[in-house]
Amino acid sequence: MIKGFATQEGTTSYGEQKSLLGYGELNGTGLLASQAGFGCYRLDQTDHEHEKSLGKALLSGINLIDTSSNYGDGGAEKLVGEVLEQMAFAGEIARESVIVVSKVGYLQGQNYQLSQERKGQEKPFKDLVLYGDGLEHCIHPEFLEDQLSRSLERLKLSTLDFYLLHNPEYYLSWAWKTGVPLEEARREYYNRIRYAFQHLEREVEKGRISFYGISSNTFPFPASDPEFTSLEKVWETAQSLSPDHHFRLIQLPMNLLETGGITEKNQTNEQSVLEFARDKKLGVLINRPLNAIVHNKLLRLAEVKATQGASDKEIADLIDGLIYSEETLKDTILPQLGLPPATQSQVMEQVATGAILQQHWQSFGTYERWQELQEYYFFPRVKGVFQFLNQQGNLAEEISSWVNSHMEKLEVLLEAVGSSYGEEAAKRCGQIKKGLSSVDTDWSEAETLSQMAIRALRSTAGITTVLVGMRKRSYVEDVLEELARPVESKERKESWNELRRMMDLNTFFQLS
Repeated sequence: MIKGFATQEGTTSYGEQKSLLGYGELNGTGLLASQAGFGCYRLDQTDHEHEKSLGKALLSGINLIDTSSNYGDGGAEKLVGEVLEQMAFAGEIARESVIVVSKVGYLQGQNYQLSQERKGQEKPFKDLVLYGDGLEHCIHPEFLEDQLSRSLERLKLSTLDFYLLHNPEYYLSWAWKTGVPLEEARREYYNRIRYAFQHLEREVEKGRISFYGISSNTFPFPASDPEFTSLEKVWETAQSLSPDHHFRLIQLPMNLLETGGITEKNQTNEQSVLEFARDKKLGVLINRPLNAIVHNKLLRLAEVKATQGASDKEIADLIDGLIYSEETLKDTILPQLGLPPATQSQVMEQVATGAILQQHWQSFGTYERWQELQEYYFFPRVKGVFQFLNQQGNLAEEISSWVNSHMEKLEVLLEAVGSSYGEEAAKRCGQIKKGLSSVDTDWSEAETLSQMAIRALRSTAGITTVLVGMRKRSYVEDVLEELARPVESKERKESWNELRRMMDLNTFFQLS
C-alpha cells in the first residue's frame, strides 16, 4: 500500500524539475498538473508496452493519471497500482508528485456479476439503473463505498486524489427511454448526485479521497437535451452541502470537431460549461481529444501518411491467397491433430478472416473503424488460433510454417485494405490541418495533427489537462514533443467558434 496523496509541494517540485513542459493549477486544490494526462481507457494489464508507456510518461513530466473501475474490468487500475508501486519503491517517483484520478458508476464484467449475486441474495445495490444486457449503472452511496475500497486495493493507494462519478447521465438516458417525465427525471437525477456528494464528503473526512467530481459526456450538450447534465445545478448541489465542499473537478469530451464545451451556451447565464467552470475555479479534464464522433462516425485526429491505395484487384487477389491458406489449415493440418469435429469447426470459425473481408472490406466506413476492427477483431481472433495450434504436441514444424506464412499473408492483406481507407483519411488530415492554421496561428506551430489537436485544447483558458491514451511509447513521445513547445493559455472563444462554423459549413472535409 502506497501511503500519502498528491500535495501542492510535491506537484510543484515535480513541475519545477520538468520545467520544459507545461503545467497548470487544478483550481481550488493547489495541485500542479501537467497539461497532458495519461488516459487509461483501453489499458491492458497484460500488455508490457502499456506498462512501459506509463513509466516513461511519469519519468518524463506527465504527472496526472486518469483511470476508472471499469477500464479493463479493473485491470487498468491494477496496472497503474503496479507501476506506481514499482517506481515509488525504486525512488523514481514520489507519491506526493502524482495526481491519480479514478471514476465509479459502471457495473460491467466483475461488477455486473457482483450485482447479480447480490440480487440472488436479495441484497441488490440501491438505485440501480438497468441500462442494458450486461450493463447497469449506480451512484448510490452503498455502491460508491464498496467500489472505492476495491479501487484503492487495485491502485495500491491509501488515498485517491480525485474520485469522479462516471457518466451519471445514464440515469437520464434510461428515464427518457422508459417514459419518465423530463422534469421528474431531472429532479431525481440531481437528488441522486446530492446523495452521492454527501457520501463523498464523508470519504474525504475518512482520508480515503482528497477531492471528488463528475465525468459526464453530456456537460457540453444543449440545455434542451433530455440527457444534459447542468454544471450549474451540480455546483449548486455541492454548495448546498457546504461552502467548503470538495467538488473540485469535472471531465468532459472535447476536440477539434466537437466543440460544445466552449461553444454551447448551456448555462442559465449564457455561459458555456468551460466558462462556468473557470468562474467557479473548477479543474477541467478533457477526454477524447483525438477521437471525434461526427454524424455517428468515429474520426481519429491523428496523422495518416499519404499513400496510394491498393487497387480492388490487388486486394481481391490477396483475399484469395488468404482463403487458400485457411483452406490448407482445414484440409491438411487440422485432420492430422486428432481434434474433435466441434473443435475443428471452432478453430475455422475463428480463423475465417478471408471470407469476411471478401464480402465486407469495402463497407467498413472510415479509416478509424477499419483500424479498430484490425486491433480488436481480426488480429485477436487469428492470434488466438495461433496460440491454440502452438499448444498442440504434434506437427510442430508444419504448424509453425503455416502460422508464419499465414500471418504474413494476413498482414499484407490488412495493410492493403488499410491503404484504401487511408488514402481518404490522409486527404482529410491535410484539410483539417490547413483549416486549423487559418483559424489560430498559435495552433499552426504544431507539426502533426494529433499535436495540433492537443495544442488547441491546452492553449485554451479554463482547460487544466488534456487526457491522451498513450498506450505506446511513441504516443508518449508525440505528446511530450508538443508539451515542450511553449504556447500561451488564453481566451480562445473566437477561434473555437470559427472551428464550429467551419464544421457547420463542412469546410474541413466532405464526410463520406
